[in-house]
Amino acid sequence: MTTSPDPRNPATASPTPTDETFTSILEPRGASRLPLGDGEWRQLSRKYVIGQIVGYLVLMVLAAAAVLTLWLMFEATWPFIPGAIMFAVALVALIVTPRQARSIGYQLREDDLVFRRGILWQRMVSVPYGRLQLVDITHGPLDRMLGIAQLKLVTAAASTGVTIPGLPQGDAEQLRDTLIEVAETRRTGL
Repeated sequence: MTTSPDPRNPATASPTPTDETFTSILEPRGASRLPLGDGEWRQLSRKYVIGQIVGYLVLMVLAAAAVLTLWLMFEATWPFIPGAIMFAVALVALIVTPRQARSIGYQLREDDLVFRRGILWQRMVSVPYGRLQLVDITHGPLDRMLGIAQLKLVTAAASTGVTIPGLPQGDAEQLRDTLIEVAETRRTGL
């Protein structure tokens, strides 16, 4: 039997962190970083990093195959330049991905959901519950294999749309249901 969330305090109705998720959100080291504030920050599944790494490795293999095909079939050497650039970008992404994933988190507060991401380019967005228009869960084939999903929140303002990637499937569904129920109790006129 599940209990319905308390509309006055949605933070108590959200999923609790599991062994599957990261345990602490990383902050950039600089003094001019965006402060995290008080409250409990929830994070992504560790499987999100695995999915990202697999994606970058597939990109690297496809780029290498395309370069080798062009070189062997046409004896063209120019594909080595864009191939090397793509390989370098994917390699840097492979190195940065684990830290980047640990910098992503969300916090359910009394009146809004705060989403934070980024190491160099930091973004912190507050999404008021009463302004939520759509809460959507998406997941691709690799995400389904890993048991993770993306939760997309849409409001009337395009700049406040938030996508929380890499949530465990069950947590994403529970968070979606909680946000929908809380949004209904806090609906404001548009």
